[in-house]
Amino acid sequence: MISFVLPNTLTDPHRWFSASHFIMLGLIGGFALAHSGLASLRLEAEKRVGPRAYRVLFAIVSISLAVVLIIYFLNHRYDGVQLWQVQGQPWVMPLVWMLSAISFLFLYPSTFNLLEIAAIQQPKVHLYDAGIVRITRHPQMVGQVIWCIAHTLWVGTTFTLATSLGLIGYHLFAVWHGDRRLTIRYGDAFAKVKAQTSVIPFLAVLQGRQTLNLQEFIRPAYLGIAAFVALFWWAHPLMIRASAGIPW
Repeated sequence: MISFVLPNTLTDPHRWFSASHFIMLGLIGGFALAHSGLASLRLEAEKRVGPRAYRVLFAIVSISLAVVLIIYFLNHRYDGVQLWQVQGQPWVMPLVWMLSAISFLFLYPSTFNLLEIAAIQQPKVHLYDAGIVRITRHPQMVGQVIWCIAHTLWVGTTFTLATSLGLIGYHLFAVWHGDRRLTIRYGDAFAKVKAQTSVIPFLAVLQGRQTLNLQEFIRPAYLGIAAFVALFWWAHPLMIRASAGIPW
């Protein structure tokens, strides 16, 4: 049976709006500013320092801030008020892991070129119109929404809910921001891709503007994602214990 917890906030040590809620939203805002800000500067930065140096800088800043977000989230995920408690239900853990695995398929799609991400090959801006982009033009946003739904369901606190709303809000902004940057860079070519795809998953397929090609999903990259999900499942308890040792 699912229980909904509504404590007396006058006496309960966990408050609806504890400081950690606002700190987390501030950290998300800082990540958003750095991540989207550097993305906006990409064209000019690559002219000045070159594509590889820009990629290294972008990766260092983004990954460092993301690690801070993850640590702070793990250490404070039960802050605030417990809105519901479903962790004892037998269906919850399989559902959360299934949603988490699906979220990684969108967060880290096969369109990523790992050699470019690592700056081994010269990084480029790509205009993709196949693979997972047929499902949604913004797979990272969709993956983040699925991840947030899964983890908010599992934890059930106001802190996790606030974190999820902050992350989803930023990724919705990134949808507009990403489309704007591609429009500036590619013009009519991106307008064609935009007309054939959708932000909402499968909407363009249902409207007849897009067709799925399942062969495009039979790629080694997806085996890598599956291995990453398995590794993440195994390392998850280790991450929680390691984060608990950092006094944030």
